[in-house]
Amino acid sequence: MSLKRRVFVVGAGMTRFHHKMHSGKSGRELFVEAALEAFSNVDKGIDRKDVEGVFTGYFTPTYYEHQGHIGPLVVDWAGLDNVMGWRTESACASSSAALITGVLAIASGLFDVVMVGGVEKMTELPTEKVTDALSVAADDDYEIPAGVTFPGQFALIAQVYFKKYGVSWEQLQSIPIKNHRNGKLNPKAQFQEEIIDRARKIGRERGLNFRDELDFLKSDYNRVVAWPLRLFDCSPISDGASATILASDEKCRDFTDTPIEVAGFGFATDTISLHDRTNYTSFKASVEAGKQAYKMAGVKPRDIDIAEVHDCFSIAEAIAIEDLGFFNRGEGVKASEEGRTAIKGEKPVNTSGGLKCKGHPVGATGTAMVYEVWKQLRGEAGPRQVQNAETGLTHNLGGSGASCSVIIFKR
Repeated sequence: MSLKRRVFVVGAGMTRFHHKMHSGKSGRELFVEAALEAFSNVDKGIDRKDVEGVFTGYFTPTYYEHQGHIGPLVVDWAGLDNVMGWRTESACASSSAALITGVLAIASGLFDVVMVGGVEKMTELPTEKVTDALSVAADDDYEIPAGVTFPGQFALIAQVYFKKYGVSWEQLQSIPIKNHRNGKLNPKAQFQEEIIDRARKIGRERGLNFRDELDFLKSDYNRVVAWPLRLFDCSPISDGASATILASDEKCRDFTDTPIEVAGFGFATDTISLHDRTNYTSFKASVEAGKQAYKMAGVKPRDIDIAEVHDCFSIAEAIAIEDLGFFNRGEGVKASEEGRTAIKGEKPVNTSGGLKCKGHPVGATGTAMVYEVWKQLRGEAGPRQVQNAETGLTHNLGGSGASCSVIIFKR
């Protein structure tokens, strides 16, 4: 599979992801905020009339805002009159599905310029209602009635992984520790502090002395959510939006001299029911989507300089970097322990802070990953910049891995 026309990212924007600061804002307002930044980040400027289509990922707007028909709503609010627009849904991979839709629209020759993005407005509901909204991405006949929420599903996955590869929960903590370290450097992140910073703050307030991050993470301040996963293993409830502008090969130089190419992509699915899978330590959809993307882009895992992967839970990052071929089976946690996935490591992963620290407004996550890779490949990521990054990858799971998008970008 190959694209008949080359497609480039010429602009990108996103709100800060957060759990409080967007109180009172609607999802449409958040999308407009991200879209305006995307327009402003186009180097040579862009007229809104140039945009011919808008594709928006939003997982469960009817739950969170009692609002459907998102496509024309965001087109209207973004000031883009009389253009094609609709909403895509693939659970947590909703805006990655939107991006692939936009890529195909340009590659087919239908359009030259489109906007793709995503949004989720989650925090107006109490936690139990958010859990209920997220649960519709799982199997409502076989898993939800048994009370198996997503923290429970990934906790089961972690248990199997630990037993199979002889890994401990303590070793796994190298992943959230690393991602909080990266998130501290990201002004868009929900949490802009290292875990040791949080430990010291609580220590001062409560008269406690935590020896290090792990000492804090083993305390009651990091409560168990679903054994063995604790609070800092889990991505937070977040509000936010992200947007990107895509252009054809013929048009991209009208907007920038440093376009970032969408070199390849893959999208694959698996059974939605965790109990039907034969392997709990790999996501079949991730492996297949990765193969498709590598083939289309003409690259190998070793060629990827930076990756944003779906760490909805810390164990998910470890499995993702194995599924994508960056490390051998059972070595994902060890690679993090050894600093190999750090910003200055051999394979930087989640320089943005990942879902765990940057935040996870579900529908916005996929194109927020693109925002980070776009910044990195243009050399604009500031203190978290990976030196000489030329090829980047985004990996975006839907639900417990029933769907997955892998997209590869080249400078």
